Amino acid sequence: MTGTPDVRPDDPSRTTLDKAADENFPVAPFFLPRAWRDDLMAVYGYARLVDDIGDGDLAPGGADARHLGVDPVLADDRTAVLDAFETDLRRVFDDRGPAPGHPLLRALAPTVRRRALPPEPFLGLIEANRQDQVVRRYETYDDLLSYCELSANPVGRLVLGITGTASPERLRRSDAVCTALQIVEHLQDVAEDLGRDRIYLPAEDMKRFHVTEADLAAPTANASVRSLVAHEAERARLLLDEGTSLVGSVHGRLRLLLAGFVAGGRAALASIAAAGHDVLPGPPKPTKPRLVREVGAVLRSAHREG
Repeated sequence: MTGTPDVRPDDPSRTTLDKAADENFPVAPFFLPRAWRDDLMAVYGYARLVDDIGDGDLAPGGADARHLGVDPVLADDRTAVLDAFETDLRRVFDDRGPAPGHPLLRALAPTVRRRALPPEPFLGLIEANRQDQVVRRYETYDDLLSYCELSANPVGRLVLGITGTASPERLRRSDAVCTALQIVEHLQDVAEDLGRDRIYLPAEDMKRFHVTEADLAAPTANASVRSLVAHEAERARLLLDEGTSLVGSVHGRLRLLLAGFVAGGRAALASIAAAGHDVLPGPPKPTKPRLVREVGAVLRSAHREG
């Protein structure tokens, strides 16, 4: 991936940034201006690290906790590390205080200054991961949407901030796309999330489709689970459809970037459908040819709407 912040080979931020290759969509593709790529990777590194803290997936050795000044005794306490991370984040926005301790936050600071990014989206991502420590089930779809407002929507808002293209309508459509992408990721990761004692399928929908938690723990999905996954996938597809107007509202390389985000979600949904909506054996992943086809389809639709 080009345009990544400079990191030492032994720096924990390298492992974090390397995870960009596993996303459903390109994080900072080569065709963007170098400044955009750098800033997008800085924001990605931040968002990825927050999730890794919340999921307990930090690199071995405790380097992240040491950078944040966390007592080694508390290094496995995710809430304590998130609290320390928020304290370090606030240093990014304080020109008069000490510099952040974590290298990914030091890399983020120039982006925040250059793009005049506000702290709220960054704080929202931390709050989402705090919520993950105490909320492991969601009763309604609206409850899940409220979670996505913290866990996903801030990322799209930051992308628009970096590219200087935010407007109320674009923010609204960006929120729809980001929520859709979050739902798609939840569908891909049902088994993995259950292993963490988390279920992001609304409980009311599980009851409607007669799906139990034991059904989700099975090696393969039964007919009820497949129907539930298909239902949630359709909700995500409808949200992604709102992204076509977002793509059509911008131009040039930004249009291609946003088309890649929407197409990544569509390609992932296609992979889920191709698996017969059986997501339990492992995450169905989109192929590169499928992603390219979906990018073309999104661009054609955006051109017609534009």
